[in-house]
Amino acid sequence: MESLRQSNQSQVSEFILLGLIGSQDIQFLLFALFSVIYVITILGNLLIVVTISYTPSLNTPMYFLLGNLSFVDMTLASFATPKMIVNLVKKHKTISFAGCFTQIFLLHFLGGVEMILLVSMAYDRYVAICKPLHYMAIMNKKMCVLLVVISWFLGLLHAGLQIPFVVNLPFCGPNVVDSIFCDLPLVTKLACIDTYILQIVIVANSGMISISCFLILLISYSLILITIRSHSSAGQSKARSTLTAHITVVILFFGPCIFIYIWPFSNHSVDKFLAVFYTIVTPILNPIIYTLRNKEMKASMKRLWSSLLSCRESS
Repeated sequence: MESLRQSNQSQVSEFILLGLIGSQDIQFLLFALFSVIYVITILGNLLIVVTISYTPSLNTPMYFLLGNLSFVDMTLASFATPKMIVNLVKKHKTISFAGCFTQIFLLHFLGGVEMILLVSMAYDRYVAICKPLHYMAIMNKKMCVLLVVISWFLGLLHAGLQIPFVVNLPFCGPNVVDSIFCDLPLVTKLACIDTYILQIVIVANSGMISISCFLILLISYSLILITIRSHSSAGQSKARSTLTAHITVVILFFGPCIFIYIWPFSNHSVDKFLAVFYTIVTPILNPIIYTLRNKEMKASMKRLWSSLLSCRESS
């Protein structure tokens, strides 16, 4: 009984997040910077969702998928960023055991959803450009809803396959996570037992889904670029503008993920900065890229803003 009590006392109940940098002055600067970025991210993606929802002309498969992507970006930016921002001005940067594994689950759940959504958006563009006569028949409302449901299901499956194995590991110290939030590779290293097999599972799951989706996207966009060579100059310009936005988002999102999970258990000091990139920077880049390069979206936002102002003045 005494040994069991000692074992329970040695169990880790919280983790310490080291964050990005130790300098207090720089941390206060980052607090202000990340707070502004987070607010802009939420408002920007929310504006896209509202604009698509209340603009009949944007009731198309492409914008339906874009609205879902913006919603995922809002939640992906929120799973760890508020905690990270608060920790920047706190002396003791701790997170509870349950909070740590909630972050891990949400990261892989939402990250998986976003990957499949990006593949779905590439499929939508492939059908629109390579099979334009059959576009509305293939990308009907049922297909769009199915693609979104599949994205959420596969994201849940991706996260659910890994979390049960890690959450039951014995953690008896140390409890220091050298990052801004909890992630599988970093937390798994803190277990009191050999986790070599589990490390292989994480590489196979997280690494392969990232690389597989990235390769599928590269092949899809390559086929589209080959197809648009036969289009008119005006058609090529519009298609290339859309594809450039999509490809930019794909590279910005998958680049850091692939780098981290191909070598998930080596001590790369750059990993924490890449983690900041795909959880804070990427969600704000998506609305900027998709709106600034899209005349129809910008025009719809202006009309929505004008109607809101007129309603406010009349009231």
